[in-house]
Amino acid sequence: MATQKTSRRSRKSSPDSTELLVMELQQIHSAETQLSRVLPRLSKAAESEPLRKLIEQRQEQGERLIEQLEAAFDELEESPGRKRNVAAEGLINDAREHAQEIESGPALDAVLIASLQKTEHYCIAAWGTARSLAQAGDAKTAARAMENALKEGKSLDERLTQLAEKEITPALLAGESEDAAAEGRQGETRSRRDGGSERHAPTHS
Repeated sequence: MATQKTSRRSRKSSPDSTELLVMELQQIHSAETQLSRVLPRLSKAAESEPLRKLIEQRQEQGERLIEQLEAAFDELEESPGRKRNVAAEGLINDAREHAQEIESGPALDAVLIASLQKTEHYCIAAWGTARSLAQAGDAKTAARAMENALKEGKSLDERLTQLAEKEITPALLAGESEDAAAEGRQGETRSRRDGGSERHAPTHS
């Protein structure tokens, strides 16, 4: 057993900082590529015009970031690779499923904002890690790309929160109140109708 454990450990690699940076950049490139395919669908699903504009801005940001990543790979004499970012894939699939399953309106907009922010928070963490590695290794192109992505990502996250608090959540709650009031009126109507039927029902001796 001891021999097997030693053999397994010996097969593990110990990448240096540049290799770690390349791995992080490849994961980011995969995430942005996957996200670029689903964002247009999410934009169409959104009812809120400001939300659609924010999604479109994220699409543009992703396109710029992919270009910057490719320049960073050239500087490092590496390629984006083909390994799929499964963590980002899960978040993106979750957003796609919500867009398919929930009716267009404030509820879907609220869920889309939540899904976008979950994905953006993941991206922000990845960008921050890659920026630190790039700065440490003097990979200037990658460091600039990650710095720009962090600034835009944090700004987008704040604007999504403001939109949710000022527009989407109030609209959702207002709709729920209207639905509850309508149900109450329908209940009263049924109650009066049923009561009237009982009062006027014929009796038999």
